[in-house]
Amino acid sequence: MAKKDSGPSRLACIGWSIALVAAVVLEAGTGIVLLISALLIPFRIGRWPAAVALDWLRGLADLHRLWAARVMGTPIVRPYRELPESGTGARLHGYLSDPATGRDVRWLATELTAGQVLAAVPGVGAFLTVVAWGAAVNAWQRSNGTPLDDYGLYLQDQHRNIVLGVVLGIVIPIVTWFLAKPALRAYAWLQHWLLSPAETTRLATRIAELTRSRDDAVDTQAAEIRRIERDLHDGAQARLVSLGMSLGMAEKLLAADPDAAQQLLAEAKQATGLALSELRELVRGIHPPILADRGLAGAAEALALSSPIPVELTTNLPGRPPAPVESAMYFALTEVLTNMAKHSGASSAWIRISHDAGRLWVMVGDNGRGGATMPEDGGLAGVARRLAGFDGMVNVASPIGGPTIVTMELPCQLAFALS
Repeated sequence: MAKKDSGPSRLACIGWSIALVAAVVLEAGTGIVLLISALLIPFRIGRWPAAVALDWLRGLADLHRLWAARVMGTPIVRPYRELPESGTGARLHGYLSDPATGRDVRWLATELTAGQVLAAVPGVGAFLTVVAWGAAVNAWQRSNGTPLDDYGLYLQDQHRNIVLGVVLGIVIPIVTWFLAKPALRAYAWLQHWLLSPAETTRLATRIAELTRSRDDAVDTQAAEIRRIERDLHDGAQARLVSLGMSLGMAEKLLAADPDAAQQLLAEAKQATGLALSELRELVRGIHPPILADRGLAGAAEALALSSPIPVELTTNLPGRPPAPVESAMYFALTEVLTNMAKHSGASSAWIRISHDAGRLWVMVGDNGRGGATMPEDGGLAGVARRLAGFDGMVNVASPIGGPTIVTMELPCQLAFALS
């Protein structure tokens, strides 16, 4: 079976070509401001325009990365380090100390030359087609006139122009038709080559991400251990200590006051039941039995049924993820649903669970008021930290007015087929 052609249609390539060529105005303006401000930096007055120009440069590079990924199917990794949030001097220093800034500058220089040549191919072909047919029509109109002299020679010239215009009007669109997509693919490849991080930078960024996720995972694990210790100390442990005291007093009273001993034994029995109940709740918080018995799909169904907001659940899991991944995603889903019930004001919600390309995907959406964010001390940030320990990601799309969609993903392989 023939492979389906990817990317935009040839007609869409013309539109993208015109847009990419038009963007040269912003690119050239950014380059000019960057050059002038670089010359003025020693005099301090160039710091602010240099920081602004580098902001624009990074934004333009990001737009081209987005275009290459969304339109041409050529994803480009974003290689930048984090910048200080305030202070022009600090931001400028952050830009200048980032190796990716040098790649952006080289990209801009190439984009204004070779890049524009490749991007312009479909648009220039369409423009020349219009010019060729316009020239043919104009020559035809002129041939119908009556010149004062040299009519034969004049008519011969106009006929030659008509033929030339028609031939070019046919040949140029055919050439453009075959070159449009290859030209934009070559342009996308050029963007990938120029804007992708160097291997050393990519590895350094990856190491920094793994270090940060490891630290977050350690902090999360330590907080979980402290919670378990606190629950044991304040709950089951206190009841077991009380149980031991009651049994000791009952033992002393058994001969002297059997009725009082009987009452203490009854209280001890009640304390035993409460201690067992608290231990079950504690164990359920560590790894819910329903998750062990029915897997993530069954546990998600139980969460959907217990939600105060009606939740529609769709699952597509041909197998079962490893237990640690299931547990992490289950508690992440629990936190998202809890946040939704508390803050969204939604009347309905949905959950989609699937596995694709070696990744477990869980999407949660609602029709609430929107505006959800991920503050550092918020529940969604905690979800992100929990999943980061498994090299996972969380994305929140929540415009004001809704809807809110939280996407969570974890890399994993399904362990075995579900029965």
